Amino acid sequence: MKLQTLNNIRFENIIKTDNSFSKHFHNTYTVGLTHDGIFKSINQNSAFVSYKNSTRIINPGEVHSGDSKSWKYTNFYPTLELMSEIYEQMYFEKKVPEFSSHIINDIVLYSFLSKFFISVYSNANKMQIETNLIEALSYLISNYTTKIKKYEPIFSDTKIIKNSIDFIMDNIETNITLEQLAMSVDLSKYHFLRVFKNRVGLTPHQFIISQRLEKAKELISKGVTLNEIAFNVGFSDQSHFIRNFKRVYGYAPSKLKNSSNYILYK
Repeated sequence: MKLQTLNNIRFENIIKTDNSFSKHFHNTYTVGLTHDGIFKSINQNSAFVSYKNSTRIINPGEVHSGDSKSWKYTNFYPTLELMSEIYEQMYFEKKVPEFSSHIINDIVLYSFLSKFFISVYSNANKMQIETNLIEALSYLISNYTTKIKKYEPIFSDTKIIKNSIDFIMDNIETNITLEQLAMSVDLSKYHFLRVFKNRVGLTPHQFIISQRLEKAKELISKGVTLNEIAFNVGFSDQSHFIRNFKRVYGYAPSKLKNSSNYILYK
């Protein structure tokens, strides 16, 4: 299988953290390994504990948070396109897999993913990297998929939410108000808040912060300064940006400046 959509996949490798992570979500999957320490993960309001040599899976759009203790981990964030591409090449239909197991204690899966991460971080031959990726994700999909869905962007099933998210992403760097969001979908502020939180799992403010920080990660990988990033994604200043980043991800954005910690695959 030759993959067309591996480029621009994000990786992060954190040696040790003892911090908490506030509620957020990703537009991509999260596939992560716990190498050491403990992570108590709150996923979809249920608590799970990740120990050494376990794998953590989060579907796109799932709200999660947690607390860590001497946690050493590696994550990568495969897109819907990438997962759909592998699924289609395995089963000959354009679908995306969904996983109900959040923490997976499977040493074979852990070994496949470790081999893949090592090849990425050691800048191995591209064919070897893609081979390792296919082996790891094929094993994950074939053994742990519990549901398949039509390939489509997250939250696109609800027109009100889709329109609200489109409005937010088009204006992410501005000071978006609740009134603007409610008016954009012809709802009162009260009803908009209720509909949005019920469907997304976050308040509009939490969602906006989450998306600003996701955009910030991309800019960090391109070498943009933290001060410029704060301005470009809509934070009032650099300290406000750093404070929110640490609260959500558990570490300072400066850590991602180190290529051994953060990679945007090319």
